[in-house]
Amino acid sequence: MQEFRLENHEYIQLNQLLKLLNLAGSGGEANLLITSGQIRVNQCTELQKRKKLRPGDIVEFQEHTIRIAD
Repeated sequence: MQEFRLENHEYIQLNQLLKLLNLAGSGGEANLLITSGQIRVNQCTELQKRKKLRPGDIVEFQEHTIRIAD
């Protein structure tokens, strides 16, 4: 499991996280991955492109698992 630190931010949007971690090549690709049902947040399929991820949230995509930390 990989950990992503928010560092002085309250949250990060799901599509931004995918871009920052290079799991998507662009914002458009990130949005497509989300809307096609390929991303899970806290064990539920997430379709909101701008879902606010906060500390404790777990994001799953293919073989990647990311935990959001403070």
